[in-house]
Amino acid sequence: MTAVREEARSAVASLTSREPVEVRQLGGGDTAAAFAVRLDDGAVVFAKTAPPSMPGAIEAEAASLAWLAEPGTVAVPAVLGHSDRWLVTEHVEAAVPTAAAAEGLGRGLARLHAAGAPAFGAAPPGGPADAWIGLAPMRNETAADWPTFYAEHRVEPYLRRAVDSGALSAADGAVVSQVCADLDRLAGPVEPPARLHGDLWSGNVHWGADRAWLIDPAAHGGHRETDLAMLHLFGCPHLDRIVAAYQEVHPLADGWRDRIALHQLFPLLVHAVLFGGGYGAQAARAARAALRAG
Repeated sequence: MTAVREEARSAVASLTSREPVEVRQLGGGDTAAAFAVRLDDGAVVFAKTAPPSMPGAIEAEAASLAWLAEPGTVAVPAVLGHSDRWLVTEHVEAAVPTAAAAEGLGRGLARLHAAGAPAFGAAPPGGPADAWIGLAPMRNETAADWPTFYAEHRVEPYLRRAVDSGALSAADGAVVSQVCADLDRLAGPVEPPARLHGDLWSGNVHWGADRAWLIDPAAHGGHRETDLAMLHLFGCPHLDRIVAAYQEVHPLADGWRDRIALHQLFPLLVHAVLFGGGYGAQAARAARAALRAG
C-alpha cells in the first residue's frame, strides 16, 4: 500500500470516526489523489487530498460544497469531514447521463443561482478569500458591481500572467484589456449576485443513477451567466435540456448567448497560463467575440 493510500485510510478514520476496510484509488498521484473508501458498515465514502502547493484548497472546497448544498436545490455530495489536507464526502457511483437528470440539473441550477450571494466576489461562509479554480489561485474579493469584480479579480490578474509568460501576445492582451474597459457596456442587464458553482465545466457535473451532482466547486458570488458559459466551454451531455429547464424556472436576460464568450474569457486565460497551447489564441478570439457582440 502506498504512503498516500495509508494516509487516506488514517484520514478517513479520523474524520468519520469509522473504520475503513477497503481503500481504492480512483485517480491522481502521490501528491494529489482521490479514493473510494469502504467502511466497516459497508458504506462507501469519497476522500481526496490536495497538493502542498495549494494551501487552503480543501478548506475552500468544503465551504463551497456546504454553501451550494444549503438551499437544497441541487445534488451536492455531503461533506463528512475535512482537515487542512483531506476532504471526505459522500460517494456517488457514476451512471449514464440522462435527459431527465439534465432537466433536473437545469431547474436546480436556476434555483441555486436565485438563492443569491451577499456580494459579487463573496466567498462561501467560512471559506478563505484565497481559493482555487482547478490548479489556479482564485481571489474572492468583493466589489460593488459585476463588471468591476470580473475585471479586477478574474480577468486582469490572469491577463498579466498570460502576457508575461508569452501565452498571450501583447496585441491580443490589448484586446482583452479593451473588454475590461468596456465591461459596463458588454455585461448586459444588471443582475443581483448569484450563488455560483464557479467552475461548472462538464467534468464537474457527475452523473448519478437518477440525477446529476455538482462536484469540485469554486463557489462565490457572481453572475449567473458565468456558470452557463462554463457548461458551454467544453460541452456537456444534454446541454440543450439543461438550458431549457433552467429557462423555465429563471429565464436568462435577452442576449445571454451573445455574452457566452465574455464569461468564458476568465477560464480561457486560466488555461492559457496553466497549459499554454492554443488557449491564449482562444482567449483572444473570445475577447474579440465579446466586443463584437457588445
